[in-house]
Amino acid sequence: MGRSNIQPAGTKTGSRRGALVERAVLAHAFEHPEDGQARAAVALRSRGLRISQAGVRYIWRKHGLETTYKRLRALGGVATRRLTAAQQATLQRGDAARRLARRSRRDLHGSDAETQDERRGHILRAAAELFDRYGYTGTSIRTIAASVGLLPGSVYHYFPAKLDLFVALNHEAFRRLEARIRAALAGNLSPRARLTAACVAHVEAVVAGDPIARFGATALFAIQEGELQRRMQADREAYDALFGELVEALKLPRDVDRSVFRLSLLGALNWTRLWYRRGRLEPAAIARQIAATFCGPVRRSGAVRTGTAG
Repeated sequence: MGRSNIQPAGTKTGSRRGALVERAVLAHAFEHPEDGQARAAVALRSRGLRISQAGVRYIWRKHGLETTYKRLRALGGVATRRLTAAQQATLQRGDAARRLARRSRRDLHGSDAETQDERRGHILRAAAELFDRYGYTGTSIRTIAASVGLLPGSVYHYFPAKLDLFVALNHEAFRRLEARIRAALAGNLSPRARLTAACVAHVEAVVAGDPIARFGATALFAIQEGELQRRMQADREAYDALFGELVEALKLPRDVDRSVFRLSLLGALNWTRLWYRRGRLEPAAIARQIAATFCGPVRRSGAVRTGTAG
């Protein structure tokens, strides 16, 4: 730890100077809570106060202000100062991370018992919830690490960069979604029944699945930055191809564009996540109704109406 430039208290002058610097450091923490210790030290030195980054850190830790979250939390309790929308969003992310951390610690029953795969799985689950809630740019490795009770370096042990974590999460999400679909397709089913079974499996994952499965449904149509889009493309295309095979097997009128049919169907299935509320219809019933809307009703004899899917 670097040496602070605060003069040690031992003389009257040293005590006064130390108190003056400490008040200035605390004032800066409240005036500019998003500033890190380096920026704060530079700003204070520009005002003629001799203090290092380590000195700033020492005073912040002494008063429980060593993180942006803690400084904003303290600032939010001051009635004379209102937080900006961005500051409130930072506080909400911090609150969410801490709730996830408490829940993860309860689930883990102690991190010493975790295997490498288990810990990686907990990181992916927390990342899915945070990326889904705040987006790629709004989520940091530090926040993800805090949500599972780890240091950022422990997350980097599994994923070299945030982009790698996001791509790995995307891959795992589509792997799980595809596994659900293929399990639902097992058995000797007609083309229409197979498509309906796939719709049911997809909607159940979207509205009632685990966070990773829900993330995959969102990622199917999400528009990301160029590099993210490129690295996610193979997983997206593989999942899309699975539905493409199911649509290709249907008997459709010649003037129906199968690509438009497939993409519109997937869009309708994913949209349930935004409007679904527990109530009259279960996810499976909703999925069957969506499939029927696209394929047309089936006659009692099992034959399909002329001009509809087979």
